[in-house]
Parts: sequence; C-alpha cells; structure tokens
Amino acid sequence: MAKKKKKQIKVKITSENKCSFCEGAKCCHYVTQEIDTPRSRYEFEHIMWQVLHHGVEVFKDSDKTWYLLMNTSCSKLLPDGRCGIYETRPEICREYSNDWCEYDEPAEDHWLLHFKDYESINNYGKKRFKKWGKSS
Repeated sequence: MAKKKKKQIKVKITSENKCSFCEGAKCCHYVTQEIDTPRSRYEFEHIMWQVLHHGVEVFKDSDKTWYLLMNTSCSKLLPDGRCGIYETRPEICREYSNDWCEYDEPAEDHWLLHFKDYESINNYGKKRFKKWGKSS
C-alpha cells in the first residue's frame, strides 16, 4: 500500500511574517558598534586586545565602515525567539528593517575584513606592519 504524500502548503515570506520563520532570532544575538578606522599599529593592537575577550569580534563591512561586534543575546528574548517586551521595545528595535537580514543571507558574506580572534588580527598585523610583534 502506497503512502499518501502530505500536501505542502507554500507560504510567501514577507517582511511582515519573516521573523516567525527565523530560528533563534539571529538579529537579537549580537550588538555592533561603529568604531573609528584603525590606522596605526597601536590601534590594531587595541583591536587585538578587544578580540581576546570572549564573544568580541571586529569587522570591516562592504561600505568600509569598521564595527566592534559583541556576541551576546538580548536579555528580553523569549525561549521561542520572540521579543518579551515587544510593545515597549526600544526605538532602535522598532526601526529595524528585516527587508534584508540574516535570514536572507549571512551578513559576513559582505565583510571585507573579519577579526574573530587573536590569530586573525596577529596574522593581519604581521602583513601590514614591519615591526609587528617586536618591542617598540
């Protein structure tokens, strides 16, 4: 006896319903802060110090803007990924547009540089600065 196939219902994903399809509310698991473009050896060593901390990364996006990235979850995120303070959430959350977001494509696909750990910034520093790793 042949099994009957279940009819799959296709749902059009829109910006109004997209968040309900996103597993884990990706946008609520990090904070970014724009930083000044590092130029000197000292400024890159400062980035090295930052990425030595758990959950801290630095990246340069396709617009050539630099960001400090802190991997940390929103304290009001519910276990099912919904916002626990949706009606009173901060304005920055209200202004967030999911027209294009991590559900559609990983943001890191558009990063020009990404320093996620000591090794990545150390390797970059060795290429960029002649005296990298040597005493001043």
